Amino acid sequence: MEHTNTWKTYNQKQYKEAMAFGEDYKNFLNSAKTEREAIDTIVNTIEQDGFVELEELIAKGKKLKAGDKVYSVHMNKSIAIFKIGKEPIEAGLNILGAHIDSPRLDIKQNPLYEEGGFAYLDTHYYGGVKKYQWVTIPLALHGVVVKKDGTTIELAIGEDEDDPVFFISDLLIHLAQEQMEKKAAKVIEGEALDLIIGNEPFVIRNGRKKEEDSEAKDLVKKGILDILKNNYGFEEEDFISAELEVVPAGKARDAGFDRSMILGYGHDDRVCAYPSMRAIMEIGVPQRCACCILVDKEEIGSVGATGMQSKFFENALAEVMALAGQYSDLALRRALSNSFMLSSDVSSAFDPSYASSFDKKNVAFLGDGMVFNKFTGSRGKSGSNDANAEYIAQLRNVLDADKVNFQTAELGKVDLGGGGTIAYILALYGMNVIDSGVPVLSMHAPWEAISKADLYEAKRGYITFLNKIGL
Repeated sequence: MEHTNTWKTYNQKQYKEAMAFGEDYKNFLNSAKTEREAIDTIVNTIEQDGFVELEELIAKGKKLKAGDKVYSVHMNKSIAIFKIGKEPIEAGLNILGAHIDSPRLDIKQNPLYEEGGFAYLDTHYYGGVKKYQWVTIPLALHGVVVKKDGTTIELAIGEDEDDPVFFISDLLIHLAQEQMEKKAAKVIEGEALDLIIGNEPFVIRNGRKKEEDSEAKDLVKKGILDILKNNYGFEEEDFISAELEVVPAGKARDAGFDRSMILGYGHDDRVCAYPSMRAIMEIGVPQRCACCILVDKEEIGSVGATGMQSKFFENALAEVMALAGQYSDLALRRALSNSFMLSSDVSSAFDPSYASSFDKKNVAFLGDGMVFNKFTGSRGKSGSNDANAEYIAQLRNVLDADKVNFQTAELGKVDLGGGGTIAYILALYGMNVIDSGVPVLSMHAPWEAISKADLYEAKRGYITFLNKIGL
């Protein structure tokens, strides 16, 4: 079967829409470099479209009806968004699910130290990364510091032109003979990914040259602590209750002379989260209840209270059904079992430079539309969701009717590895689930690349799914 390049199918109007949607997405990507920032941006966006927080509706005892818009945020890191349909919720939902966490470096709880005249923050990498990709690039520090009195300090340092940036050093090539002989996984050790945050001794910065000060230890660290206290309002002990993430500094950018691609941090998986959010905003009153779930912790197994394995979505749905006057335990179980889901996550894009890693007949190509992965998992489909053929046939029917450009793919060659998504977790309820999303080049690198056409087709496909599947 031949792939169809999406750009070839566009008329002038569709081309302009795809390019404009790419601009909207870049703005989202720039404001949502962490899961907390993503939730803040999403909530601000959907509230402008009339979505109301579930807890507010519960407090008021408001009854839900067809067309009502509601959302529920969990621990500022995950969100479930609902648009009530005309049919009873028990008949099932059409669900878009994606994740909003991305590979990065996390700051440890006791991170600050001085060595060799530098002040460092100790890190622990999060998710699957090639550690050597994170050295010698400009890095930014994002997150929150929560003090003992509950005060929350939000940080995003390294994004504005006047901000300082941070970095991780690498060994100069002139002395790297032994390093260059190591395997790629060992070239940079995890414990060597420590962030350089300063070099100036406290006594110099404050213009003091007392001999007793000059002989004091850890003066660079002392200078950093002084900056943290005076400029940002927290002290060293407050690192204990902080969630700080190290991410690439800088904005997402158009890539290529033709501006057909976007190079940015966090495409995995915000490139699926954003069109999912936009799709549920742009549909009218759906026949079946429409839902968008955007979750944390997928990159480390969907664990914890904010991951898909928690019960927050099930609990939120129970509350929504109660406000609609439709709740019972049996009705909730039926609603979940009768649902259809697109587990929207990125797929690997064919890279001609590494062609031997792919099965070219079963791989996604940048620019050829949104992607469906019938199954994921590792090697012998281990840990996979495997979608039913009947469900895929329904998807083909409605997507072809709306002329949505899509392709099917696997991650790579069978024996080379694999990956997982949140699909199998929702499939535990007995609903129909398939993996879908956008192909990404250089997945899990600090800077990844996607096609604006694939992004736009994903939104179009999600709208068709919400409006037509299950009818």
